[in-house]
Amino acid sequence: MKKWLSMLLLVSMTASLLAACGSSNSGSADKGGNEAGSGGTKKVVAWAWDPSFNGAALKIAEDLYKKDHPDFQLEVIDMAKTDLEQKLNTNLAAGVKDGLPDIILVNDPNIQKYVTAYPGTFADFKEKVDFTQFSPYKVDALRIEDKIYGVPFDIGVTGMFYRVDYLEEAGYKAEDLENITWDEYIEIGKVVKEKTGKYMATINPNDEALTSILLQSAGSWYITPDNKGNFVDNPAMTETLRVYKAIADSGIAKPVTGWSEFVGSFNAGDVATVVSGVWQIASIMDAQDQSGKWRVAPIPRLNVEGGVNASNEGGSSWFVLEESANKDLAIDFLASTMGSSTEFYERFLTENGGVGSFIPAFSSEVYNQKPEFFGGQAIYSDFTRWSTEVPGISLGMYTQEAKDALKNELPNILNGADLTQSLANIQKHFGQQVQ
Repeated sequence: MKKWLSMLLLVSMTASLLAACGSSNSGSADKGGNEAGSGGTKKVVAWAWDPSFNGAALKIAEDLYKKDHPDFQLEVIDMAKTDLEQKLNTNLAAGVKDGLPDIILVNDPNIQKYVTAYPGTFADFKEKVDFTQFSPYKVDALRIEDKIYGVPFDIGVTGMFYRVDYLEEAGYKAEDLENITWDEYIEIGKVVKEKTGKYMATINPNDEALTSILLQSAGSWYITPDNKGNFVDNPAMTETLRVYKAIADSGIAKPVTGWSEFVGSFNAGDVATVVSGVWQIASIMDAQDQSGKWRVAPIPRLNVEGGVNASNEGGSSWFVLEESANKDLAIDFLASTMGSSTEFYERFLTENGGVGSFIPAFSSEVYNQKPEFFGGQAIYSDFTRWSTEVPGISLGMYTQEAKDALKNELPNILNGADLTQSLANIQKHFGQQVQ
């Protein structure tokens, strides 16, 4: 906690310098914020990254909202994710509210950190949205004590994408991939490698995506709800790292060192499966010559109590600032669209390939489409069904610090270090980081 307070002090000093010097970026945001609150204009300002996805979703919501509110205006200020987070932290730590937007996009692992570090800054949506209509795990990420902050947006519910031709060549059918454990997955991978010469998967020691997927599938995380390290005496963590090492040792995984190599491995046909979030669909479909050769199955599960064949990777939510001059309008805008509109989620999927956690949309024709690329499988229907099975967890304040502590020790684990000692080392390193 000392480290966190020191960081806030440093950010506060930085904010004072920025306020004194000024900048074109803050000026643009200030202009948007001031306009939103002047003369009773029915306008809100939103900060978001990725205009072709997140920004486009806001525009769909604006289009729907203006049907009943023709005077409504939305200004979307686009910036890089890291720039957005730095600017928000800088202003909030310094207590500078002028120029902040009404609406802001928040990456789910940052939710508790923002709410805890800046109490009273974000609006409670508990009485504004019927959260029983969303996948429970997504709501759990927004729930802190007796309040629910924000509106759920996109999700990263996971699946096991697989090359049906490779699996059939190795002697497996679709039903052989249902409800399996990771140990069974490894054994299947050995047969696939032997009979086809293809790797079953990829592995990247510098990326914690797979360990995150495994942990959440067992209802666990790197840290406890009270922000303590969760590496020691945690059966799900022990099993996660055992499985990770078993995959590496088995020879079924192709080593990759970055995103380009990872995507290139399945676009080039080098691997038989890809365990990832629903958002990976677009990258897989980039290889149009593989149309009809892909399917999706549930992910394997950990062999621990509470382990299920469903998890999540990534996702974000929309927050409203409590002291926004247009708080009520911003809340109503989000609640009336992303918080309750099936039409929004149908358009979001059709126009941008985005999948949400709004359960009433799951039964629509759009979610039941059967892409030819995936052999006519109703993949979106499957993904949304799996999303209702994902265990809810508390992401806490220090997810990134915990991941960094894990990655620091992961090479030793892969080289055969005693797992119990490695877990103790990770716990100690994490504690040093957040003191």
